[in-house]
Formats: sequence, C-alpha cells, structure tokens
Amino acid sequence: MSTSVPLARRAATEAVGTAALVAVVVGSGIQASELTRDIGVQLLANSLATVFGLGVLIALLGPVSGAHFNPVVTLAAWFTGRRTADGPGPREVAAYVTAQIAGAVAGAVLADAMFGRPLVRWSTHDRFAGHLWLGEAVATAGLVWLIFGLARAGRAHLAPVGVASYIGAAYWFTSSTSFANPAVTIGRAFTDTFAGIAPASVAPFLAAQFVGAVIGLALVAVTFGRSTPVTGDEVVAPHGDQQFPARPAEESAVSS
Repeated sequence: MSTSVPLARRAATEAVGTAALVAVVVGSGIQASELTRDIGVQLLANSLATVFGLGVLIALLGPVSGAHFNPVVTLAAWFTGRRTADGPGPREVAAYVTAQIAGAVAGAVLADAMFGRPLVRWSTHDRFAGHLWLGEAVATAGLVWLIFGLARAGRAHLAPVGVASYIGAAYWFTSSTSFANPAVTIGRAFTDTFAGIAPASVAPFLAAQFVGAVIGLALVAVTFGRSTPVTGDEVVAPHGDQQFPARPAEESAVSS
C-alpha cells in the first residue's frame, strides 16, 4: 500500500472520520427523536443526515486515508491485495481497525455530550433477531460490492456519492437499517438513544457483517473478475502519493 502520508496521520484520520460519522448517526437520531414521535420521520431524518455527513467525510478525508471508516472495508482491502502487496499490510490493518473502533466510541460519547445525555449509557435497544442479521449481511455485502466494484471499474472517484447514496437507501430497504460497519456497531452500543444497539445484540451483528463482506467480495469477483487487484490506495476514495497542500496543477488529482 503505497502512500506518502504517514501511517500515524492516516490512522488519526480514520479515528476522527469514524468519530464524526458516529456523531452524525447518533446525534441526528437524538435530535429526530426529540422533535417528533413519528418513527418514520425519525428514520428519515437520521438517514438523510447520515447520507450528507458520510458523503462529506469521504470527499474530505479520502485523499488522506482512503476514508475506510469501517473494519470490514480495511480487512477486505488487505485480503484483495495480500498477494501483490498492493493492499494494506498487517501493521496498517491493526492501526486502522483500532483507530476506527476508538473513534466510533468517541463519536457516540460526543453525540451524547452535545445533547446533555449521560456520556456512556449502554443501549437497551434490542436488535437480536434472525431477520435483522440477514439484513446486516445484505447491507454489508452490497456496500463491499459497491466500494470494490467502483475501484475495479476505475470509478473510485464516485465513492462519496455512491457510498453515501447506498447507505441512505439501505437504511430503508434492510430490516436492520444498515449498520454495515463493525466499528459503528460497537460505538452505537455506548448510547441508549434512537440509534443505539444493546450490547447483547452486537456480536451477531458483527458476525453477519463479516459474512456479508465475504459475499460482497464474491460478488466483485463474479461481476468484475479476479484479474485486476484492488489496491488499498483505491478504497474507499483514492489517495495514492498525493502531497498536501496541493498546488493548483495538482488539484484535479486530489479531487479524484
């Protein structure tokens, strides 16, 4: 995984980005539940905030770390690039995943703090059911298929719009409302609010997400073939060997 950005900065970016994502998810859920009692309106507000927030975060931070914000994406990038050394190595995977989980917990705490809630209160929102696990597997499979499919097709620059749009849609077409992210799932266990998940429900969600990631990679192989490896520099958004700040002549490369 070739990049001029130091690993420490990339890991910090993953932590901050994941924290911001969870703060958006949890904070918008709290705000929605305080403004209306209609569950449908609450979910609509929560999903729209997530779409906009996620799109902005990928566009902003993709050039630094690739904007994974998700352990299954990082692990899938390692798996697809392990034979060619194009993907992240074990040290990078460990740094990214640790940062993502820590950031997710911090984001949940921050959201609770902003709304005057207890900083840490385990969620009581039970999500322990087979149809929800199926929903998580479907959501995660679709996410991995989209991200790595865009990279295989040479269209990773569409990730901010594509990934955000997919997550917004998956809020509504999956029974689980599409967590599709182990770090976010863990973080959401720390808040007893609209977006929370009870700790006892976390492990099955994580298992479903990893199963979904495997299915997603299989879909990538079926639809795009196996000949072209997906590098870590292309996931979620390309970052390569870009330097910061960019000179005017480089702006188009950074934006892509």
